[in-house]
Amino acid sequence: MRVNVLGNGDNAGLFQRGTKGKLLICNMPPFEIPRSEVYGTCMVDFKMMKALQEGRIQLDMYDWILGTRPKLWMEQSGTFYMKYSHLIKGFYSHIPKYAGDPKYAATNFNCGHMAVHYACAKMRATEVHIYGFDSIFDMNLDSFTDLLLESDRSTNNTVRLAGNWRPIWTEMFKEFKEVKFHLYHSHKNIKIPISKNVEVHAISHGQKT
Repeated sequence: MRVNVLGNGDNAGLFQRGTKGKLLICNMPPFEIPRSEVYGTCMVDFKMMKALQEGRIQLDMYDWILGTRPKLWMEQSGTFYMKYSHLIKGFYSHIPKYAGDPKYAATNFNCGHMAVHYACAKMRATEVHIYGFDSIFDMNLDSFTDLLLESDRSTNNTVRLAGNWRPIWTEMFKEFKEVKFHLYHSHKNIKIPISKNVEVHAISHGQKT
């Protein structure tokens, strides 16, 4: 089964609506996608839960797949949980050991990581197609979500986060060695070691995948 995972990086537009397979998105998608085309939106951050609870962001149009910190938020906010429980497709609190020091693993294991891991472990994908994960290819952590929620994108923090995030991808691809991973970007100069089950595609906007 094919699962497409859409990130929020600058090259997310390489994904075209109508591409075959089930679609996972991360937080708010970078362009409008109807509910009927989305399997679920994955969320891992306290700040996203806070924004939803305060009404600053609306994601009622999608089913939710929630990670460790959103699960904790729901446990501590009963009214919020009851209001949105009908949207929750499930909780996914697994954080692999290769996410680093247990004190920081939930932070290191970002929304994109969770979405891809969920696709492999829970959806039993045989192939995962990954779009809009620019930080694997460039020192660019800019995200569409930054337009909605403030994030520290200073040079020092960008380098720190990239250093935390990138090794997780290498280990995840090795963990699911029976899954074929396809990464799409504007060039093939990937910045992480990859295993034989990973294929990198350099494509242009509008090119079918």
